[in-house]
Amino acid sequence: MTEQKLFENTEVAFRLKSDSELERAYFLFKMISNEPLVRIGTAATNFALKAHLPVEGLIRATVFDHFCGGVNEDDCLPVIDKMYSAGVSSVLDYSVEGKAIESHFDEAAQKIIKLVHFSEEKDAMPIVVFKPTGLGRFYLFQKKGEGKPFTQDEQLEWDRVVQRYHDICSLAKQKDVEVLIDGEESWMQDAADVLAEDMMREYNTDVPIVYNTLQTYRHDRLEYLKASHERAKQGNYKLGYKIVRGAYMEKERERAKEKGYPSPICKDKATTDANFNDCLTYILHHLNDISIFIGTHNELSTYISMELMQQLNIDKTDNRVWFGQLYGMSDHISFNLAEQGYNVAKYLPFGPVKDVMPYLIRRAEENTSVAGQTSRELSLLKAERKRRKSN
Repeated sequence: MTEQKLFENTEVAFRLKSDSELERAYFLFKMISNEPLVRIGTAATNFALKAHLPVEGLIRATVFDHFCGGVNEDDCLPVIDKMYSAGVSSVLDYSVEGKAIESHFDEAAQKIIKLVHFSEEKDAMPIVVFKPTGLGRFYLFQKKGEGKPFTQDEQLEWDRVVQRYHDICSLAKQKDVEVLIDGEESWMQDAADVLAEDMMREYNTDVPIVYNTLQTYRHDRLEYLKASHERAKQGNYKLGYKIVRGAYMEKERERAKEKGYPSPICKDKATTDANFNDCLTYILHHLNDISIFIGTHNELSTYISMELMQQLNIDKTDNRVWFGQLYGMSDHISFNLAEQGYNVAKYLPFGPVKDVMPYLIRRAEENTSVAGQTSRELSLLKAERKRRKSN
């Protein structure tokens, strides 16, 4: 099979799906491809959950089970083991959003610590992940990044955020589990970047344990990457970066317009794609200093990565290069890459159904706004249904 045809192999892509799971996936992407339907469905779901209507079972049997691993870690085990049987690892992602009090931040930190222990026990889970605002208030990150002085109480609160980071990263180093720190909105990201680099300075002395995220729809990220590389060389530590295109585009542009500053987002998709591929190329050329988690659903960027690895004699199994996609999406990329022997992991969201709904709603909305993503999923699912019927 030529490389350019690699992702067309639907038999490998959907090998783990039963006929009924394949039908469910087809039905879901058909729904998601209809933008008005997504808007109505989102509103109806939010209403039903707020009104405590008995819809959790329906959500669980459809959208939740397609995009999530389960309601807790143990619930995810069958999915983790099943994917690992096809060579795909799992990054358990506790996807509960919008909690903003200290007890919730402590709880979230304990959850990540538990996941580090959990990961140590399972080869199928070499990586954990958390969001900066899962461990501290958005406002604190924003204020810190803007260089505004904290009140005494805020300083104590920030010290607790830093301590939570240390608790997770030091344990991860001890257990040899990698930690991905997600990216968020640009106006809180400066403080999150500094904190992530502090963790790398401390815990990435031998091998990268801590990975920060570069959202490459921001036009300044290649420049930032090069500057952070210089700092790491000076400080004699390794860098780890997850690279993605980005998740808050509409919000970023609206805020820039409203506040009257230039948008931090690339002017169009082609520029974003070029920026992503430039960051990717830079890292693969400096793999002795920087490890990479390539978070993409883009086939061309994946082919570029594979080609570069070949040119630079980077082994497919080199632990410094991972590919990642979201669970429930782009199986044609994940499972075909794994079949070829590359390091592949799926982000596997989990949490109580009602708490994970904001995440799931964002997923559905993103799918409708990414041109071509849903139609590509649908055409592959259609091809696999046809293939199975003809066998």
